[in-house]
Amino acid sequence: MNNSTTSTALKNKLTPAHRLLLLFLLISSPSFAKAPIMTLYLSTDQTGAQASSISIEQGIRTALSENNNQLGGRRISLKTMDHRGNTVRARKHFEAYLADPNALAVFTGLHSPPLLAMRNFINEEGILVLDPWAAASPITRYPSEKNWIFRLSIDDSKAGQVIVNHAVNKHAIKHPALLLEKTGWGKANQKTMREAIDKAGLEIAKLSWFNWGLTNESARILLRQIIETGADAIFLVANAPEGKVIARAMVSMPANKRLPIFSHWGITGGDFAETIDLTMRQQIQLEFIQSSFSFLNPLNKFQRQVFNQARQLYPDTISETTDIKAPAGFIHAYDLTRLLIEAANKSPIKNDIVSTRMALRNALENLHEPIEGLIKTYKKPFSTFSTRSPDAHEALNINDFTMGHYGDKNQILIKH
Repeated sequence: MNNSTTSTALKNKLTPAHRLLLLFLLISSPSFAKAPIMTLYLSTDQTGAQASSISIEQGIRTALSENNNQLGGRRISLKTMDHRGNTVRARKHFEAYLADPNALAVFTGLHSPPLLAMRNFINEEGILVLDPWAAASPITRYPSEKNWIFRLSIDDSKAGQVIVNHAVNKHAIKHPALLLEKTGWGKANQKTMREAIDKAGLEIAKLSWFNWGLTNESARILLRQIIETGADAIFLVANAPEGKVIARAMVSMPANKRLPIFSHWGITGGDFAETIDLTMRQQIQLEFIQSSFSFLNPLNKFQRQVFNQARQLYPDTISETTDIKAPAGFIHAYDLTRLLIEAANKSPIKNDIVSTRMALRNALENLHEPIEGLIKTYKKPFSTFSTRSPDAHEALNINDFTMGHYGDKNQILIKH
């Protein structure tokens, strides 16, 4: 008797009750009824900081593709949203997440102000936020054990020290001026840079602020005022739009008046290198903070596999390692997604989305097995937050940061 005949005979012997039970078991099985597709949100500035947003998305998708686009055995989709650097629009993205019964986590982008403005809302509502770029210190330091924001990026509580120490120790800077954007991000850096400058025994030559939308003439006025103080360098905190204006204004200064610029990495999140091209960059000294991995340095087997995966996923835009623009976004988002995958594998999907998010948050704080990433192998990257453990939701530390500069092909080269 063949298998078909056997199956038919078996079915004929089943009572109606048995058949109903069999049908229930079939419908309940994952192979019969497809589970809902879970969603990750990506809320970034895709208008004013497009390069960083694209890079972050590429890093997330590359890591997910290595895991068959699954988290915890569930299929995953990535929903991209553009807040244009606007806090009100960003809040709407978080509200959409809360209303989505299949939403697991929100990846964020370059800007710190939306996260600073909504830190209380995020934590009070239980929104699982994964930050691969925004660097302001308070973002991950909500004073509660139920802290919902995790960062794998540069942390401004350390960034100021890295920038200042490099300028002082490597370039003998003695009279730095601070030129900072007038936002929560800029104000956070004022504090940490001032502390590092005080520790180095130096005084700030001048403190200057600027708003988003800085004009060319305003930038020239700011620079002339700084130069008149006798400052020998500028510590800059800016994103690409204002960073381009400031760099262009510095190029316009007489050659003997131009000051070296040691910058935060916000300038690398847009089209800075394309606008401030090689000819212009050769007329000024410009360095900026980065994390300590680059696809342009010799790669180990794992790192080469990641790049090849990205190249297969994006054949039209990535063929050489220099094709990954704003590479910090890709690198951090890739590593952070790897951590999320591991947490999801240890955190079964619950009956309701709120419990699922809570379990995933707890799993992120309890990743005990080493997880290989591009920057390093992560060993318990996160832990339970407390005021005694302020770095509990920071996957990177000061040893993972360095300085970089643009090369002749607009690529970012890092220092060791």
